[in-house]
Amino acid sequence: MSAATIIIPARYESARFPGKPLAPLRGAGGTVRSLLERTVIAARAAADSVTLSAIHVATDDLRIADEARRLGVEVIMTTPDCRNGTERVAQAVANAGITDEIIINLQGDAPLTPPGFVAALVAAMRADPGRQVATPVLRCTREALENFLADRRAGRVGATTVVCDLAGHALYFSKEVIPHTGGRVPRDGPVPVFHHVGLYAYRQPALRAYARTPATPLERAEGLEQLRFLETGQTIAAIEVESGGATFWELNNPSDVGLIEGYLARMGMD
Repeated sequence: MSAATIIIPARYESARFPGKPLAPLRGAGGTVRSLLERTVIAARAAADSVTLSAIHVATDDLRIADEARRLGVEVIMTTPDCRNGTERVAQAVANAGITDEIIINLQGDAPLTPPGFVAALVAAMRADPGRQVATPVLRCTREALENFLADRRAGRVGATTVVCDLAGHALYFSKEVIPHTGGRVPRDGPVPVFHHVGLYAYRQPALRAYARTPATPLERAEGLEQLRFLETGQTIAAIEVESGGATFWELNNPSDVGLIEGYLARMGMD
């Protein structure tokens, strides 16, 4: 069985939300935990559902490193010049000498990630040794689609959507809502929009190649790191997941704090 490890990339300097990993989030019972702590909780729950070697936090900031150590998580320090989470994960792997075949990038702004998403991703990679990069995709509920559209109406850069080919490979990722629905969805039947879950699995050769490649035009235009893989001809396997009744959303902007706290309350997560 291929060995796998989770790395949580976290940075303090964010144009949209400075200090985001340390942002406090109130749970259902009133307990306040940092975004990083809630993401670590999600990572540990995932580790309980699938065999993993370790969980690490990769950061260039001592405040985040201190919080990770308080949580009992091993820290890998990286440089401030990492342009995105994938580059930070690649640098962390190199700095720490991690040799596991599969590297899981659990983004530091995804405290609502169900353990099953990680399990599905690891299982997909282990089932097909030819897969170099994989990521989960989640069909939007009408509520999630409205969240996307509300962000766009307000001019906020929020979560990401994805379109795939018939073989289950990602064709494109965007901060716009794709495919275009005009804000309309069928009254009956599934919503034709997929939410891209900010979670990746890489084999080490693909991760090293990514780190050696300069940022690509569409990556820069959309501000989406995963487009570098597509623009350089790398296939990304899109693994469709189901939420099992849980609500999924990332903390992209300060306005998402109330939304996520509401979801924590709804799901009874303290």
